[in-house]
Amino acid sequence: MAGERESFVTPRLGGKTALVTFVAVIFAFVGETQLTQYVQTTLGYHHSFFLFYVVHSSFVLSFPLHLGYLLLTTHHSPRALISGLFSIITAQLTSRDPRFIHSSQFPLCRFLVVILIMTAVYSIPALLWFIAVVYAPVTDVTAIWNTNAFFAYVFSVKLLSLKWNLIRMCAVCLAIVGVLTIVYGDSTPLSTTAAVARGMTVTQTPAPLFGVIITLVASVTYGLYQVLYKKYAALPSDLEPAAEPTQYTHIPASVEQASDEEIASSPLVASNQLTHSLPFGLHPNFLTASIGLCTLSVLWIPLIVLHYYGIEEFALPSDMTTFAAIAGICATGVIFNAGYMILLGVWGPIVTSVGSLLTIVLTLISDLMLGSVGLTAGGILGAGMIVGAFAVLAYDMF
Repeated sequence: MAGERESFVTPRLGGKTALVTFVAVIFAFVGETQLTQYVQTTLGYHHSFFLFYVVHSSFVLSFPLHLGYLLLTTHHSPRALISGLFSIITAQLTSRDPRFIHSSQFPLCRFLVVILIMTAVYSIPALLWFIAVVYAPVTDVTAIWNTNAFFAYVFSVKLLSLKWNLIRMCAVCLAIVGVLTIVYGDSTPLSTTAAVARGMTVTQTPAPLFGVIITLVASVTYGLYQVLYKKYAALPSDLEPAAEPTQYTHIPASVEQASDEEIASSPLVASNQLTHSLPFGLHPNFLTASIGLCTLSVLWIPLIVLHYYGIEEFALPSDMTTFAAIAGICATGVIFNAGYMILLGVWGPIVTSVGSLLTIVLTLISDLMLGSVGLTAGGILGAGMIVGAFAVLAYDMF
């Protein structure tokens, strides 16, 4: 009976769990984008770095929440999960034989250096994104941000030694054309007069060109981060999804307790080396939480500097509406970033980044509902191109 329950609640690598994660990611990104612009424009809370700091510090919750979920729904013990996680990270950072990592010391200094670098590279595009939504329309920011799919493909070819693939290249280009069709086609924002006639409140963006430029810089940097994460941080066994869904099992307390059958079925066995089997997404969520902890511990210093020089005065939200909206940004930010890290390990940067372009379609729909843009042929055509490009990549991959 216990075995049946374990099988039922256990996620499957690259299967339904990855698809559910993907759906959650695209909806969370749209929510985070809309709430961020609402806070900084409609509510007038212009504190981009503070928002960035709070949201990214909240990433620290991703690992405790995941761990708590596993403890409530499975028979894993906390000690076994933590031990397996540390053993895999030790093997990854030291290149030691996994058969002996249970007795080796965790490379704390090397791990801290990795997390500091990840935090720095990840923070630059994220901070630029928080600034961009103040200056440019949300649809433009979302569209240009997601052109990181093209840069991720280019960097993947260069850094991951992938061969140029005509189908993938055409799919990525089709997605980019779809982005340009939505942004620069005839899907222009409603005029102020028309909006007022409908009883809508329209917030004008102050410097759209500046917002577009910094969003493009953020997109390039984020494309590079995805590939670097895949190459240096993701588990080697996550480079390609399993051909058949593989169920993770209870982590053995020692190598001797792992049977030959368990070794053969483990999704984390690579290069004939024995590693512990981890639950789906636990490793990337640990890295995400580590980035959050690093942000919380280090990046409060710029808050003081910015306040001292009058660049961005420190001020907490003055009303519950702003506070609740910021809490919503944190919640959607945790879901998006934790899920995206997982998908980078399972699907890779190319498919994941192109798949995230579906956020443009959802953002366009949300803008239609809010009355900030009108429904046009260009918007429909561009959305169709993006969906088609992702379908081609998904078919080519699976």
